[in-house]
Amino acid sequence: MADYHFVYKDLEGTSTQWDDIQRKLGNLPEKPPVFKPPSFSPAEDEDSKPKDRTWIDGRTEEELEDLEDDLDDDRFLEEYRKKRLVEMREASKVAKFGSVIPISGSDFVREVSQAPQDVWVVVLLYKDGFPECRVLLQCLEDLAKRYPATKFVKIISTECIPNYPDRNLPTILVYNNSAVKATHVGIHSFGRRCTSESVALVLCQADPVLNDGHGGEQSRDAVLDGVTKKFLERVVREREDDDGSSSD
Repeated sequence: MADYHFVYKDLEGTSTQWDDIQRKLGNLPEKPPVFKPPSFSPAEDEDSKPKDRTWIDGRTEEELEDLEDDLDDDRFLEEYRKKRLVEMREASKVAKFGSVIPISGSDFVREVSQAPQDVWVVVLLYKDGFPECRVLLQCLEDLAKRYPATKFVKIISTECIPNYPDRNLPTILVYNNSAVKATHVGIHSFGRRCTSESVALVLCQADPVLNDGHGGEQSRDAVLDGVTKKFLERVVREREDDDGSSSD
């Protein structure tokens, strides 16, 4: 006959007196904690949330557009909804580029020459392995975040201009309306110390190359004033650092 046997288990978490003694003597491990499932809490109903400015701030642009007919009874919220929509649409316009875009020779005409007339394009000619190119690229990456309506691109020099001499690297070409507006050859074109501020100042010397995306003459003047102010602050800070290090 088959050998049948049964294993009896007590309720989870219970223990015999013998097991308790063995645990005190260190012969058995401590009892694991009793499993307790998390308490159930129903998901918060979106319709039950109070509709205030915080509630409006949490809506996406599409959701705010859908609320156009739902807030007619609340004049304040309806006005705030319209204000938020304007802010979000303006922000989406500003966030146009925001980084240094890598391109190839076949992309140049589309990305640079055929860029819209109101877009300034800053082209970095570079090669990997050149420390000067790496320094200037870091500066341009910083400026691309500050001025997202200006288009920054980078391209291997010989893909852009065949046989372009390495001694001219890095080089910056500034384009607008399908034409070259400025050329800056070598990292020393941007001062004794190449910084984001010195590069910004050089780029804006002749034309409003840097664009924060807010548009208008007032925005252009604010950008130029801001570039000059940051450059002067950087120069003062560097001189103070030099004086401090020399006194030591």
